[in-house]
Amino acid sequence: MNNADFWGSVSNIISEGFTPEGLQKLNSYAEQFISGRIVYQRFSSREQHGCAAGGETNVIASILAAAEDRTDSDAAKTLSEYQRECQQGAKQETVIEQWAKAVGCWIDSVEDSLHNVLGEQIAEGGEAKVYDHGATLIKSIGLDYFIKPIFALDRIALHNAYFPETCLTVLGFGRDANGEFKIICEQSFIAGKHVSDEEISDYMQHMGFELKNPHNWTYATPDIYLSDMHDENVIRSSTGAFCVVDCDIRINTPELRQGGTRKLTTDIKFV
Repeated sequence: MNNADFWGSVSNIISEGFTPEGLQKLNSYAEQFISGRIVYQRFSSREQHGCAAGGETNVIASILAAAEDRTDSDAAKTLSEYQRECQQGAKQETVIEQWAKAVGCWIDSVEDSLHNVLGEQIAEGGEAKVYDHGATLIKSIGLDYFIKPIFALDRIALHNAYFPETCLTVLGFGRDANGEFKIICEQSFIAGKHVSDEEISDYMQHMGFELKNPHNWTYATPDIYLSDMHDENVIRSSTGAFCVVDCDIRINTPELRQGGTRKLTTDIKFV
């Protein structure tokens, strides 16, 4: 099987409505992705491992989002870039929702469901609500910063690759009371102390990142764009380790204007 055959197969699974045979194929593709027999060329090997660390649900959703990201209607070609992204994002949401409902990892009325199951909401940011789950946190992550699910799923893979001590595991998907698409993740709770911006800067430089803008805590390498790295998102654990609990991390493409050299692709190869 080559790249075209693989994506043709995934498109058929989608168009046939996620039959039992189609779901079995998706599970097989996820297993090959996790074991490294399918190489997703969007990611480095480290980043693909980060995607796999997010769980099979994360891997399959990433495959489905990529399949829809590859398709563009003739009508869409007349739209602005933003309009095209919104259209592609809506298609990716729909396909992930159909699959999630078929396998039982879809949650209607996310906030009500999480509140009833978990209880107290302990934090809320620009894109996520955080719930106390004892030794772990549950996060309901929206697409406010991304538009397309594929970019939000990229972020999970990249976070897990570069900050594995606070790995995000995807539990499922849903919509809130306003109909907004949500990714439901679990993350270890880290007890510790917040650190200063200066300490974060030293830590990031030790990792090979260059400070680009201190006003929005942005760092970058030619491969990775990283922002929102302020003192509320980085914790020093009881062992003294730095733990990044939240950040905006992306593949650094030239379009971000932060010295990026990466090109986004959805090509795969079998090894």
